[in-house]
Amino acid sequence: MGAFSIAEKLDRLFRSVRPAGQGEPSYMAVSEAIRADQGVPISHTYIWQLRTGRRGNPTIQHLTALATYFGVPVAYFLDDEQAARVDSQLELLRTIRDAGVTEIALRAADVSPRGRDTINELIRKVWESERSARPGDRPG
Repeated sequence: MGAFSIAEKLDRLFRSVRPAGQGEPSYMAVSEAIRADQGVPISHTYIWQLRTGRRGNPTIQHLTALATYFGVPVAYFLDDEQAARVDSQLELLRTIRDAGVTEIALRAADVSPRGRDTINELIRKVWESERSARPGDRPG
């Protein structure tokens, strides 16, 4: 097993992957969604046991189902380097979600690729401008 246990990784997913303004999904909601959407039998008790470390060594079918539910690759549970990459992406998404940027992202979804490039460039310029305007970042 890697540096981070499956329980720790699953806990991070429960804490990180959720819509803005909503709490963690319940174990019941996760198990029902997995059964309905993927046809994989999994109980809410088993998910709780995995998250709390009371059960270990889940099947690849259960890991795949949980990964699919949370929108991460199954390698997230098996490879600590992959987990670190996904965790950094989840942190960025959480920051964006908490900053209320989701409205911009949703509107940009209906924009052409060229328009999205323009939006990205504008955001980058604003970000650079504000970083250079910080008192600690100004040259002497």
